[in-house]
Amino acid sequence: MLTAVTGINWGDEGKGRVIDLLAERADIVVRYQGGNNAGHTVVTKQGKFILNLLPSGILHPNVVCVLADGMVVDLEHLSNEIADIRGKGVSVTPQNFKLSARATISMPWHRIQDDLEEERLAQSGVAFGSTRRGIAYAYSDKYRKKTLRLGDLLHLDEPYIQVRLKTMLEAKNLELAGCYHQEPMSYPALLAWCQKQAKEFLPYICDTGNYLDTALSSGKQIVLEAQLGAMRDIDYGIFPYTSSSTTIAAYGPIGAGIPGVQPDHVVGVLKAYSTCVGAGPFVAENAMPEEWKESLRKAGGEYGAATGRPRRVGPFDAVASRYGLKCQRADKIALTKLDVLSYMQEIPIITGYLYKGKETDTFVPTENLEEYQPVISFIPGWKQDISACRRWEELPDAAKNYIKTLEKLLDHEIQFISVGAKREEYLIKGEWL
Repeated sequence: MLTAVTGINWGDEGKGRVIDLLAERADIVVRYQGGNNAGHTVVTKQGKFILNLLPSGILHPNVVCVLADGMVVDLEHLSNEIADIRGKGVSVTPQNFKLSARATISMPWHRIQDDLEEERLAQSGVAFGSTRRGIAYAYSDKYRKKTLRLGDLLHLDEPYIQVRLKTMLEAKNLELAGCYHQEPMSYPALLAWCQKQAKEFLPYICDTGNYLDTALSSGKQIVLEAQLGAMRDIDYGIFPYTSSSTTIAAYGPIGAGIPGVQPDHVVGVLKAYSTCVGAGPFVAENAMPEEWKESLRKAGGEYGAATGRPRRVGPFDAVASRYGLKCQRADKIALTKLDVLSYMQEIPIITGYLYKGKETDTFVPTENLEEYQPVISFIPGWKQDISACRRWEELPDAAKNYIKTLEKLLDHEIQFISVGAKREEYLIKGEWL
């Protein structure tokens, strides 16, 4: 069975938590897009893990994890992440971790370009909120055919790869010198860097598409792990404030290297309120005063897993969420961080947008969303701890009412509800996976 787990909103919905749960019964967990520009946070008995590249399934010893074709991989960051997780007692070997030969390498200059360009834009008063980890530049060079794939590391001694390296370096040095006044990188230094990465990662690189095809044919349970959410998709998100890859579930099998397969299930992950990292329109933050937002940010620990930046926060946005749900075509919904709202006397929900005196309940990412204002409804809070609830019947009536209200606004049942940060602090309602 193939299950895709995707974000309905801006990312940071808590996908790592859901994937960690599904990994208990999975054989393989696959990252199919993105890079180390965002992170998934999982809390276990071993501690708190922030995973930027490694799939959340790595915390389960019987699960094989894959970084697949559609990804861009910063090998230096990956090396550090593996060392860190090994230091916490988690095993990472070629038996439980595999790298696609087709995945794109994030080269050393991609981080440099990202950092310098973000500085330049900030000075001019324009910024897109980049994580400065080179992801956009790695994807850009992928489509310009001016970078390497992981499989190329297996052939560094062959002339055709060396010619490509020299041609690529010549073009990149002209770009770095002309645009950013950077010192050129030498070919021997570049080759030595590639050889170092090859030495460390060669045992992990393989045809992961063939591996996944074989696994599906033998009845294995596979989970596809997305990064970010529908609002950050390069095509369907709020352009240009997007990621540089496709976060939509329909792309999952393509990015995983099994393009002829369709997911059996798509799990769309929502947070019980709205959060956003980075720049761009975010109607929800206009809904409430600053002190309300700061209280929510502190209650939810809303700081970016990759950057530590405070997240922009607001009430649950039913307008944006309906659009994200439409993009992802999720048949299952997981709602995270319901417990965070337990301190509120009244809970706001965005039910519509107001633009030029007219109300709409339709989200159009190509419109000037900066000029839209939220229409807000309030429902009573439950004002009590719900972290011990393990069955739907145990939730306070007001918490049930909040979930039922979201279901009505989304026209979709919510099956998974997290009521705390720990692994076991959740409950299932209705038919889950």
